[in-house]
Amino acid sequence: MRSTHRRRRLLAVTGLVAALALTATACESGDDKASDKPSTPVSQGGDDKIKIPGDIRDRLKEHGIDVDQWENGGWKNWDKDKWLSEAKDFVNPVIDGLWKPERMKSAKDPDKTISAKDAAADQGVSDPDPAPVDAKAEKTPYHEYAAPVGKVFFDSPEGSMVCSGTVIKDVNHPGKSNLVWTAGHCVHAGGSGGWYRNIAFVPSYNDQGKSESELGSATASEIAPYGQWWADWASTSNQWISGGDETGGAGAPYDYAVLHVKPEQGSKSLEETVGNALAVDFSAPSAQDVDAMGAWGYPAAPPYNGLDMFKCVDRPGRLSLDPALPTMYRIGCTMTGGSSGGGWFRVVDGETRLVSNTSIGPSDNTWLAGPQLGKGAEALYQSMSEEYGGQ
Repeated sequence: MRSTHRRRRLLAVTGLVAALALTATACESGDDKASDKPSTPVSQGGDDKIKIPGDIRDRLKEHGIDVDQWENGGWKNWDKDKWLSEAKDFVNPVIDGLWKPERMKSAKDPDKTISAKDAAADQGVSDPDPAPVDAKAEKTPYHEYAAPVGKVFFDSPEGSMVCSGTVIKDVNHPGKSNLVWTAGHCVHAGGSGGWYRNIAFVPSYNDQGKSESELGSATASEIAPYGQWWADWASTSNQWISGGDETGGAGAPYDYAVLHVKPEQGSKSLEETVGNALAVDFSAPSAQDVDAMGAWGYPAAPPYNGLDMFKCVDRPGRLSLDPALPTMYRIGCTMTGGSSGGGWFRVVDGETRLVSNTSIGPSDNTWLAGPQLGKGAEALYQSMSEEYGGQ
């Protein structure tokens, strides 16, 4: 029986890697693709100059924020009294040219670690710690092997930060999705803060897997083959907004988010531009019923530098932080911070689907844990799709 299980798991792992490879398409040329030419600026006068749409101007004014100051660099001010925190407060006007290659490379990871004591809570439903699985570098060019995977950049009070994300399908706008799945802690600070700013998604970042020195002379299309996509709306769970903290906290089992993005230039949707997107599995299967899950992302904390895409595939186990909270998935993986928000995939009926995302891990970076995506996650996704998907 044991050897039969190993064979079945090996087939599942092989199938997962092969199925994800089939989601990618080659880069295409065209007016809507990224090029080496600078994009048309939304306004003149430097990186801190932005053009704020009327509805966003109104929302800023409602919170007592001087719109003129915001346009002149006020977005850098993290006054706690004005740190927008509620779901209705999200604002993210485009700052043209902000995410230059050097700024992207300097972005740090918003590492979420928990102690061994926390991880051992409620051993009745937590499986033993999984054996570490060494992260493997994804093959290049990334657009041929994992096109839906990319990096999420944002600004926090601590500076520029980076996470990972995945292009997902939009059931109400088939073939034309502008939705990205990531972690809640990549868009919102949780109970102690508010929404982060200048959130942008770059699919297939550093497509050729160039080294740091090589990126110094890389073209825009090599760094961001599909361009930069700014979030014009973001949603995360109420549980993360109220209970999330620096170590995950009570919000960890609800640590997921959906972005609606728009291109800096062009009119094609994200899905059309990238060539594909992944469906989301909201069935929340028991870890015991799944042979293999794979986590993809861009780990940025040592020994990684955030420039390359990695993956881990393992049979998932269960992790419970508290008897009152939903159980999380856990796999062995050596990826570090920066991989947060990266999608977890499984094969269902021959189709690769997103089933979770990287949320937390231990300080020794031997495993990763991600939330189960059930009815609450599906309701958040449907709301984003219905209200913002057609924009």
